[in-house]
Amino acid sequence: MTANKMKVQTIKPHLATLILIGIILLGGLIVFFWAIGLGVITDIFAYLNLLQENPPVWVEAPVVMSRFLLLPSIIIFGLVFIITKISPEPKVWSRFIVIAILLILTVRYVQWRSLATLNLDNPIDGTFSIALFLLEIFVLFNSSLKLFLMVKVKDNRWKRNELAAAIIEKKFNPTVDIFIPTYDEPEFILRRTVIGCQTIDYEAKTVYLLDDTNRANVANLADELGCKYITRSNNTHAKAGNINHALPLTKGEFIALFDADFIPTSNFLERTLGFFQDRKLALLQTPQNFYNIDPIARNLGLEDVLTPEEEVFYRQLQPIKDAAGSVVCAGPSFVVRREALESIGGFVTDSLSEDYFTGIRLSSKGYRLAYIDEKLSAGLAAENIADHAKQRLRWARGTLQAFFINSNPLTISGLSFIQRLAHLEGLLHWFGSIASVFFLLMPLGYAFLQIIPIRATTDEFLFFFLPYYITRITVFSWLNYRSRSAILSNIYGLVLAFPQAITVIQAMLNPFSQGFDVTPKGVKSDRFLFNWKLAFPLLILFIFTAISLWSNIYACIIAAMHESPAIDQKKLGLNLGWIWSTYNLLSLGGALLILLDVPKLSLHEWFNLRRTIKLEIKTIDGEIKTYWGITTRISEVGAEISLTQLGIDKLIQGETISANLFILEEDINLSGQITKTNIVEEFYILHIDFDTISLEQERKLIALLFCRPGQWKRKNSPGELYSVWLMFKILLRPKVIFDRQPKINGIDVAQT
Repeated sequence: MTANKMKVQTIKPHLATLILIGIILLGGLIVFFWAIGLGVITDIFAYLNLLQENPPVWVEAPVVMSRFLLLPSIIIFGLVFIITKISPEPKVWSRFIVIAILLILTVRYVQWRSLATLNLDNPIDGTFSIALFLLEIFVLFNSSLKLFLMVKVKDNRWKRNELAAAIIEKKFNPTVDIFIPTYDEPEFILRRTVIGCQTIDYEAKTVYLLDDTNRANVANLADELGCKYITRSNNTHAKAGNINHALPLTKGEFIALFDADFIPTSNFLERTLGFFQDRKLALLQTPQNFYNIDPIARNLGLEDVLTPEEEVFYRQLQPIKDAAGSVVCAGPSFVVRREALESIGGFVTDSLSEDYFTGIRLSSKGYRLAYIDEKLSAGLAAENIADHAKQRLRWARGTLQAFFINSNPLTISGLSFIQRLAHLEGLLHWFGSIASVFFLLMPLGYAFLQIIPIRATTDEFLFFFLPYYITRITVFSWLNYRSRSAILSNIYGLVLAFPQAITVIQAMLNPFSQGFDVTPKGVKSDRFLFNWKLAFPLLILFIFTAISLWSNIYACIIAAMHESPAIDQKKLGLNLGWIWSTYNLLSLGGALLILLDVPKLSLHEWFNLRRTIKLEIKTIDGEIKTYWGITTRISEVGAEISLTQLGIDKLIQGETISANLFILEEDINLSGQITKTNIVEEFYILHIDFDTISLEQERKLIALLFCRPGQWKRKNSPGELYSVWLMFKILLRPKVIFDRQPKINGIDVAQT
């Protein structure tokens, strides 16, 4: 696929890059002078080590309650567990209490870690100990910032129906241009998107297909479907340039924007336009949702269990940012006021994340951005792990370009302090991959370098660490509205930890070194494919972690035979080392299985839909037989039907036969060929491949499959204990060995 390149900029070093390099150099110099024994540096660290060996009494486990050190963990766990059961979804009061508890425990944990656990005996231990502590502080700061911002979140669901009423009753009836920018997406994907946009139940709309490749077949498609077609002579500034080119050629008061693979529900404008009765509102973002299974869930064989990776962002983070006035314009499926967009000169063109920075520009001009947590469209998720990685790394690079352009949310004028904090959380998120890599490597230091980065007793771990960790795990999924468990989040993060860390460093050193690459859509595969490029660092780390596990266990056995205090400290460090290695080993195993792409045999998606049907089959002697049943699965190219009566076996003689299918509730009449039959619990299951369908039939079928209001439902992630079970299950029963039967959307090929 030819990449759609944005203009590459030549830049001089920026302040952000210089600060990053300066911090690294300063830290390196301090370590160097400490290692060579420079007097002042050595004396400072000797004094700090003395303080660590004699910490304040409040960061020591109380001796008087040594038998009850688990009591704080039990009490706090019981309290937050009861709160989450009384309030199954976070409310203002329950969220405030839980966040307050978490923040107090975080402060308590940081006090203990900073005043009593650093091992500064020598430069090697000290360097790793301080590095580990600082990365922990970074992770804790970002998570605490998120918790602080979460306090302001309010449920505004009650407003939606009231605002939608103004559209239904035509009290607010502005004109809307629907933009579908396309680069090289296949025609069959564009067809369903255009038809889906035309299905939107709103009269004052015009659909525009913005073709950035000037393809004759796309122009013919627009003519056939009856939508407007706009193209240009070049691809300058990629998607942003494509949209900006169309702005002066159109005139709707509002613009609804969908990517070439995103299909709205028929009530999209009914549910969104009412918000714009507020003249200060410039943009309304809706969640991204996907009608196909994302590659992570598919590769693990957990299609009906795991939620897509984006769910955390749209269920938890976007409401946080909405409350802070810093909603992220995250791409397709949003509506923007033309007047506001034109006031900032159109879409931002100097970044890969043009949508995000366009939203920041609008905010800086005093406009308001809002978010509606209602699934009103669906698109295609990346269809293999390589494309998934490419997409995420592009997002990382594009977001971090904030430090190098005029739309930097931390410095641009016009934003409030709370808005800047919310954007800071989003920018810092990408640096978490560096911490993840270090946390993966740290147990190797125990085994191969005999490094002890944490100096603490078992009692102290039980008293200071365990209450914080237990509470965090207990409320993690509750706070993100069951969109992700902590255990599965860690596995997801490991898949791209190394390439993302490299991308972050590259982006800070040379942010504009790569252009815009379109994520491929409409691909299929008939075999298992292992992504060796992404897997290589994880495989190496898996091997060394396995070695370190046995090395640490052996060292613990040897240490257990000694009684000296020095050995006791070493033993504690080694105990933590093998526990840490075990956890990393299990997580790495799950991450490696994600990198094994399973076959995807069909370009079309199959949906579990129950609709009453009438089936007419012409017998060999020319008689028309009528049968009744229901659809069990249906797609754009075929259907699976369960008949509610017997007798059809006399018609099936091992050959394909023709049939007419009437989907009664939808008034759809289709002809096709019965290609497979099966009997399940005394009912005949038929598979029908549709013949060529008319445009009218296609419109009805796409409306049925993709455009029904309310059809895209939330799915909850499993809890932590079940997530642990799932992790062991996928490791002990990998799909490549135990489930090699190819499937189409979870359906065995042999059954279809």
